[in-house]
Amino acid sequence: MNAQPAVIVLAAGRGSRFLGADHKLAQRLGSATVLATTLRHAVATQLPVIAVTTEALAEVARRSVAARDVIVLPEVGAPGHEGLGMGYSIATGVSACPDAGGWLVLPGDMPMVRTSTLLEVARELAHHAVVFAQHKGMRGHPVGFSAELYSELAGLRGDEGARRLVARYPAVGIEVDDPGVLIDVDTEADLDAVRLAQQRGEEAPQRL
Repeated sequence: MNAQPAVIVLAAGRGSRFLGADHKLAQRLGSATVLATTLRHAVATQLPVIAVTTEALAEVARRSVAARDVIVLPEVGAPGHEGLGMGYSIATGVSACPDAGGWLVLPGDMPMVRTSTLLEVARELAHHAVVFAQHKGMRGHPVGFSAELYSELAGLRGDEGARRLVARYPAVGIEVDDPGVLIDVDTEADLDAVRLAQQRGEEAPQRL
């Protein structure tokens, strides 16, 4: 039986555009936090889930996934850790589950991505090297990478992310009826819009 893809939830960034007192991922969203909501949707896939975060958010992550699946990195910009960033976070998460049947990269600030969307992208990794969710033709997250790209993913550093891999390999967009693939919580206005949509029982803020 082939190994399942794993979901790598990225939660180690500074969130510098969010000006609130607490980190954007620790903000309340209904009965949970932004990060906990994102993790809940990932865990519901029943795929392996790895949360890559910092000490400030580690306890939030451990309430959603097993402690062994929470990887704690130093804060971005910490002295002696200049190579940190999105690329390094992806590499660390992928390296934690090298035998997975691929990896879905999901930013922790995307709490409206549906579980079913994650599963759709995961299924397509059996047929394509790079797969991403899109809604109405607009590229979103998660982005999935097949197991054959392990060495390149594990070698990522800094804040480059995986864009060069997406550019280098044929990337296939999977059209999903899920506007949440385009919604991240980057600012206070984003958070307010997501909260309002949640209260109304909507799948995404009206601004889309």
